[in-house]
Amino acid sequence: MLAKKQKIAEEPTQDAAPPHTIQARLISDSGEEAGPPINLPAGVTTQQLGLICNALLKNEEATPYLFFVGEDEIKKSLDDTLDLTTIDTENVVDIVYQPQAVFKVRPVTRCTSSMPGHAEAIVSLSFSPDAAHLASGSGDTTVRLWDLNTETPHFTCTGHKQWVLCVSWAPDGKRLASGCKAGNIIIWDPETGKQVGRTLTGHKKHINGLSWEPYHQNPDCRKLASASSDGDCRIWDVVLGQCLLNIAGHTNAVTAVRWGGAGLIYTSSKDRTVKMWRAADGVLCRTFSGHAHWVNNIALNTDYVLRTGPFHPVTDRAKKNTNLEKEELKANALQRYKAVCPDDVESFVSCSDDNTLYLWRSNQNKCVERMTGHQNVVNDVKYSPDVKLIASASFDKSVRLWRAQDGKYMATFRGHVQAVYTLAWSADSRLIVSGSKDSTLKVWSVQTKKLAQELPGHADEVFGVDWAPDGSRVASAGKDKVIKLWAY
Repeated sequence: MLAKKQKIAEEPTQDAAPPHTIQARLISDSGEEAGPPINLPAGVTTQQLGLICNALLKNEEATPYLFFVGEDEIKKSLDDTLDLTTIDTENVVDIVYQPQAVFKVRPVTRCTSSMPGHAEAIVSLSFSPDAAHLASGSGDTTVRLWDLNTETPHFTCTGHKQWVLCVSWAPDGKRLASGCKAGNIIIWDPETGKQVGRTLTGHKKHINGLSWEPYHQNPDCRKLASASSDGDCRIWDVVLGQCLLNIAGHTNAVTAVRWGGAGLIYTSSKDRTVKMWRAADGVLCRTFSGHAHWVNNIALNTDYVLRTGPFHPVTDRAKKNTNLEKEELKANALQRYKAVCPDDVESFVSCSDDNTLYLWRSNQNKCVERMTGHQNVVNDVKYSPDVKLIASASFDKSVRLWRAQDGKYMATFRGHVQAVYTLAWSADSRLIVSGSKDSTLKVWSVQTKKLAQELPGHADEVFGVDWAPDGSRVASAGKDKVIKLWAY
């Protein structure tokens, strides 16, 4: 026995074997703990973590989650992600869980219809908040409304004298606004295709953007903000057909406007600034400066919930909602807004010709993060509907993905062979579709960080792309004057 003990003592000690179990704590991305620290096997998989998380949170229906340790996502199992030999078994490892949308939007794979009709390039297109209608604006001076059940043209709306540059749906889906190169704005009824009220005139140059007052602030959806190349932003009462406020302060063209959920209006301009105004009286609250060139576009973290307003298009198609009273719908919309923005502090991103993006918060003068990496003009930027990610499209032929919380770079999607003009998110925040000068659309998977689907078919540059808020289909249009609808 003694000899045996001696022999063991003399044998060289092996490297410390990795621990078989790890003390871990599951916490949400806002820092709330799901429960007390638990001992997990080192080889615990993401599926098993999901079961544990749902059990700890007592979820009635299983919610899918993503899991992170520090910056690293746990893709397969814990020991795949961590170098376990360096883990101090005395310490508790924090595993951050992020809920994913329960429903899944399928990647669009085929063109279900090509709808000709416009006589010139189509510059803008947009699905209504309940995903029941599609509107397009074109260089042929018309706005068209398309029937999505039969995938055929429904109405051709005439009234503009110049190119229609932008279209925007009221959050209740009952009105559509369009703005043209001459500076005029017309309101349409999507049920009849007829103009409602008088043409809104006052701007002296192109209309570059339109944004409606959020539903939870006024369910009558009467007020509309417009951004113009004449350097002004105007607020209109669409029922009276009058300009209520002319907000002047930019020294160059206003490129985009967003009406936020807390009674603030954000405008971006070629004067290299973004400005924040009080919607009630047009008083300037803040000027955000930092960009070295024109600011092309802005995106708010509340864009998706404000766009879809009282409808949660994925769970309760608007059809079921028609019986609800305005007050109930208003409460719905407010609840959805508060879920994204509980303290009324909105975050937003601006993108510019200086190849960068800036992440801002409405209560801070200096930027949260200057997001660099693009090699050319950044033309479009959008928050994911779950407000976790930001995607940007650039003339450097790439789409980039950023973390919304702090603007940290996450991935680059390469595959387009020409400038990327525009992009749109699927309602479950798992997919991005981009439209490019190379005449193709591409669908990218956020999970794999790779191309999920290539969609050729257009004969020329793609200027507009939108993903229906209920995830059912994608619409695209551009220089070839044709609207294409894509589905799974």
